Amino acid sequence: MLFTKSPGKEFANRFREDIEFIKGWAKMPGAVGAIKPTGKIAARHMASLLPIESGFPVLELGPGTGVITREILKRGLSPEKLVSVEYGREFYDYLIERFPGVNFVHGDAFNLDAALKDIPYNSFCGVIGAVPLLNVPKPLRESIVSESLKRVVPGGPFIQISYGPNPPTKAIAGKYTVEKSDRIFRNIPPAGIWVYRQDHQ
Repeated sequence: MLFTKSPGKEFANRFREDIEFIKGWAKMPGAVGAIKPTGKIAARHMASLLPIESGFPVLELGPGTGVITREILKRGLSPEKLVSVEYGREFYDYLIERFPGVNFVHGDAFNLDAALKDIPYNSFCGVIGAVPLLNVPKPLRESIVSESLKRVVPGGPFIQISYGPNPPTKAIAGKYTVEKSDRIFRNIPPAGIWVYRQDHQ
């Protein structure tokens, strides 16, 4: 899908994204990990790391207002090949209006078995996550990475944005590796992009 927008419409969309973000934060502050939606530069970088050319669908966790969703679709992925799990009802209602054709799921990214039970895809080329992992206990961080990578084709990435200096969860031998892809200082707040992959030791 090709997105061509006038500067005025682009500004209006960004303004509405900010409004929807504030509304979502007000309803569930603990489930929102930043003070603004993910910036376009960070979102574009994250989307660029997905091997979309593989032909497999993409799994997105915690789309929020859809900033990363938009960049994934700009890569040329068909909307029906994007599965996106959003916990917040406010965000979910906004997303299904904003991005017709995308498989949005109102569910919990920490319970993917339940969230994806009605989705026809078993394997994804990659997972892209903006769930605020630093807001949850370490076992849940490890679980979401492990469970996500179980659904990724061999060698595929789990790409996570985070706002701390270290990865939200360290590598675990025999389960997954982690490397920093970039540090986006122009994001508010500055963000680290971390890439996890299955560790086939």
